[in-house]
Amino acid sequence: AIAATATATATATARGAMAAAGGKQTPSDFLKQVIGRPVIVKLNSGVDYRGVLACLDGFMNIALEQTEEYVNGVKTNSYGDSFIRGNNVLYISRTD
Repeated sequence: AIAATATATATATARGAMAAAGGKQTPSDFLKQVIGRPVIVKLNSGVDYRGVLACLDGFMNIALEQTEEYVNGVKTNSYGDSFIRGNNVLYISRTD
């Protein structure tokens, strides 16, 4: 169910980007576009991680670089590299 939520959220985010760009885009296309770019990763717990998306896999496991942790909108920690297990991910959003 959690993976389905993350996929549905990625789909919705991709559709929003697709509508803005005027073309068809899949969630996979969106994720390929944001590798190497700044993103926000929202966890099921409500915590946000902001950083540069280094890579991700089919389980939505995510590697971020230059990571900052935000709790209730307040920066609480900074990390160099971080790994987020996919079953904790609510959504990934581009921060352009």
